[in-house]
Amino acid sequence: MKTSATRIEGLGTTIFAEMSQLAARTGSVNLGQGFPDTDGPTWVVDAVTAAMRDGRNQYAPGMGVPELRAAVARHQRRFYGLEVDPDTEVAVTTGATEAIAAALLGLVDPGDEVVVLEPYYDSYVAMLQMTGAIRRPVTLRAPDFRLPVDELRAAVTPHTRIILLNSPHNPTGTVLTRDELQAVADLAVEHDLVVVSDEVYEHLTFGADHVPIAALPGMAERTLTISSAGKSFSFTGWKVGWASGPTSLVSALVGAKQFMTYTSGAPFQPAIAQAWTEPSRSWCRCATSSLHAATSCVRAWTRSDSASIDPRARTSRPPTCDHSATTTGCGSAAHCPDSAVSWPSRIRSSTTTSPRAARSYAGPSASPSR
Repeated sequence: MKTSATRIEGLGTTIFAEMSQLAARTGSVNLGQGFPDTDGPTWVVDAVTAAMRDGRNQYAPGMGVPELRAAVARHQRRFYGLEVDPDTEVAVTTGATEAIAAALLGLVDPGDEVVVLEPYYDSYVAMLQMTGAIRRPVTLRAPDFRLPVDELRAAVTPHTRIILLNSPHNPTGTVLTRDELQAVADLAVEHDLVVVSDEVYEHLTFGADHVPIAALPGMAERTLTISSAGKSFSFTGWKVGWASGPTSLVSALVGAKQFMTYTSGAPFQPAIAQAWTEPSRSWCRCATSSLHAATSCVRAWTRSDSASIDPRARTSRPPTCDHSATTTGCGSAAHCPDSAVSWPSRIRSSTTTSPRAARSYAGPSASPSR
């Protein structure tokens, strides 16, 4: 009896499940799985409760509820100056992982080549194998993990169809510079390629500006941008993601997605739409500041030769958010996660969520929960 398909041969169990099980069994600090120990904004949780009580418990539209699609469109305009039509150029997905899967299933044929930055989120490899694509890795190497542009150019061939981009990058934490993104854009335009851009850590960078590649000249019409609420708002279990881009690319994604989950998270979707109103900017800014402080302490702790820095001790707590409306403060003490979260919890959150995000040029976290 045949018990599995060849398309999943060699994939095994995701490393995140293995590491989480090992951490639970040994009582270790889990540096692998990317979920925080703290919940997101309470007003968003309240919005879910309200949506449930208002009867929003049945199937949502396949493209996503209108208010979330509109919120995503406003987000792209507000943060990046990108104009997308919420009716035809935004689709809501079951997390960013489904968006990646549906994009590759909808855009890649067997034998097509896909250029991807290595190391990578493990679902990339799995989905490329399932689609029958040929993976062309371009390696970001330590210690700086910068994009080797010459190697990127060499990886593109007449059979290349897609560049699968990830910035801010998981797991290195690198945030691609505008010049690096321009090199990717130049290749995409020259070879008429589609770019699928995974940007789930767009609001979790430490001192580095995230630039969406769709904002570069000639790229909006050939880029499918993917993001989610899991990281930005610490709601990884809700699995609410989205993709935005030209109608043709979004339609290809939906063409595959409609036969996967079709739809999910009916009461969560309007709540996330509400999350993208003020004071969301304040909350995201403060959450990033809090994580940055925590990871700085963890970095010192892990490099210490003794137990001089105790992650359980409040005395080792570094400066945190001052609630000022600056790049290092949230501007809103009432909605600041740092006001309600104890230092030991933030230490656990930082080691769980962002073990290498203490690098000054980066900040996203490795995670299976997209």
